[in-house]
Amino acid sequence: MEWNKKVAVITGAGGTLLGGFARKLASKGTKVAVLSKELDHAQHTVDKIASDGGTAKAYACNVLNKENLTKVEQQIYKDFGQYHILINGAGGNMPKATTTNEIFTPEDLNDPKIRSFFDLDVSEIEKIFSLNFTSTLITTQIFAKRLLEVTETTIINFSSMSAQNPMTKVPCYSAAKAAVDNLTKWLAVHFAERGLRVNAIAPGFFLTNQNRNLLTNSDGSLTVRSHKIIEHTPMKRFGKVSDLFGTLLWLCDEKASGFVTGSIVGVDGGFQAYAGV
Repeated sequence: MEWNKKVAVITGAGGTLLGGFARKLASKGTKVAVLSKELDHAQHTVDKIASDGGTAKAYACNVLNKENLTKVEQQIYKDFGQYHILINGAGGNMPKATTTNEIFTPEDLNDPKIRSFFDLDVSEIEKIFSLNFTSTLITTQIFAKRLLEVTETTIINFSSMSAQNPMTKVPCYSAAKAAVDNLTKWLAVHFAERGLRVNAIAPGFFLTNQNRNLLTNSDGSLTVRSHKIIEHTPMKRFGKVSDLFGTLLWLCDEKASGFVTGSIVGVDGGFQAYAGV
């Protein structure tokens, strides 16, 4: 693929994983529109790309505001012209939609320090679905119109291995990512005859700024939950951002994956394949 003739739009690119995606594509010669809710986060990614000799521009973007997304899309088209790759990476979880314990016990109901399933906050649940599912849908509505005007275009959504086998403690996040998987398949069918491919990457466990406090103690050692994760990962380690790059480039490359659409590609060190025994 002639990467230097491509333009990529990436939401959530102020973070560790999607920022890595932006840097990798830029290193291939692709021009990258880096979108993040906070402009300084997006600019941080752009600065790294620029220091590596790549081309990128930062945009502050609210992926839940259709009017804002429309203005950003128009500015990106003005700055770069036609774009070819859309990566819907914005997402996340909320503390009040997470249970304290993995397994319910009756004592949880009478302990004010415990957040049980029955204490999950409805407004936080709605935020999780908006941030992960609705943002993917709205962003695709705004950007897919131009993607459909040319050939060799692709959309990559950001899923999770928790979408197929929900993790304990995070029922709402898992359900929201399952919705992203379902939408990915629906969009793939809807746009197939127009040549726009839609797939998703489902990462396993990667240490990021967002989850570092959950997976490591203050001294850098692994938490109890992290030990369980590693024990259930046949490769016995967390993923590195670079572990995702091969799948990213493959799904972007029309020559390599031109007959691939509607797929959810797991990159999890064998986590989903392992039954635990």
